Amino acid sequence: MYVKISVIAHVNSKKPRVEPDLLGTLHVYVSEPPLENRANIAVIEALAKHFKVKKRNINFISGRKSKNKLFEIIEN
Repeated sequence: MYVKISVIAHVNSKKPRVEPDLLGTLHVYVSEPPLENRANIAVIEALAKHFKVKKRNINFISGRKSKNKLFEIIEN
């Protein structure tokens, strides 16, 4: 089963966490800077931990250079 998740990434955060808002969008706070794709990798790791899936089950759909990102999660 595939689930599409809309994410707003907050980079250089002092307290990494994942929080939903009232509209269903996840706010992912990561401590990594947005250099050399490090923040995107950290967002994928945070989502994998939050949804308890492996990192390879999370596909990046859009938003590589934006704070608004779209992911597809494959649930087993």
